[in-house]
Amino acid sequence: MVISSSIKSDREYLHLAATTSLEDCDAGETAAMSDSKQEGAGAREPACMLCRRAEADPDMCGDKLQKGGLCAHVFCMLFATLLFRQENRKVGLMGFLPRDLQIAACRAAQKRCCVCGQSGATIMCTGPDCDRWFHLPCAKEGGCVNVYITPFRSFCPEHRPEQMVEATPEPDTVCLICLEPVEDRKTFTTLVCPTCKRAWFHRDCIQGQALCAGAFYFQCPLCRDSVEFPVEMLILGIRLPFRDATWEDNDAFADLGVRHSQCNARDCLYPGGREEAEERGDGQPQQAPPRSMAADAAIFLTGHRQRQQIKGNTQHVP
Repeated sequence: MVISSSIKSDREYLHLAATTSLEDCDAGETAAMSDSKQEGAGAREPACMLCRRAEADPDMCGDKLQKGGLCAHVFCMLFATLLFRQENRKVGLMGFLPRDLQIAACRAAQKRCCVCGQSGATIMCTGPDCDRWFHLPCAKEGGCVNVYITPFRSFCPEHRPEQMVEATPEPDTVCLICLEPVEDRKTFTTLVCPTCKRAWFHRDCIQGQALCAGAFYFQCPLCRDSVEFPVEMLILGIRLPFRDATWEDNDAFADLGVRHSQCNARDCLYPGGREEAEERGDGQPQQAPPRSMAADAAIFLTGHRQRQQIKGNTQHVP
């Protein structure tokens, strides 16, 4: 499939937006905590008024916000066509006015999704002269691309951005993340690193890594490029949260920063002994006094003789 001329002309803009507006990718993550309303234990789970799903992939649709009888997913609102956000983020749902949300829902009732065929589609392809509409939860299934950066554009399978790098996987190439085979060419589900051109992976696999790594640690699994690679993935519809990596939560690896401060050698060489070294309490492991070259040579020769003796005994074994 050939990338359209409009996408080519927009690529520089998307590249700029990807490097300057990552905060907007998770604009609703903080607001979700204040706008959400806890339901009772026996309450029925409300559906999003835009995608009409009570349950949807939170990685794709974001948190579901509830306020004043309104309910909508964060990214369903951000990607909805002709739904505009107010500068004051505290009004309505994360800056979207109730009246505007209701108008968008009424408009969607007249639009059918090009993927599932059901009504209620709120997202229109931004390709030239394209009138295809779809639900956000249906996007991945139908091969549609949503660019999770301002201005939150969406594309149908015919007009979606595609990788321009020239690369073809070698036979039996596997995904670097799941180690399962990839397709024999670039497709919607098979992506390649634009920098090294040797790292291949599935769309779902690299999306999972992006959600875990966050914007601060996301990089190519092979060449470790963290400049061109994240921008390319954003343009291709990979959601990259603007936050720290999940493995940094709750100081999960804090123990790695603790230095060992106890001598575990069988014969401690510290002049005052192991007990005195620990009593000093400086928190740093003590170094043994430097040995002379003669002492080093003696230790080496002793080890060499032991190895020779073991080797000789082994040769006489029948």
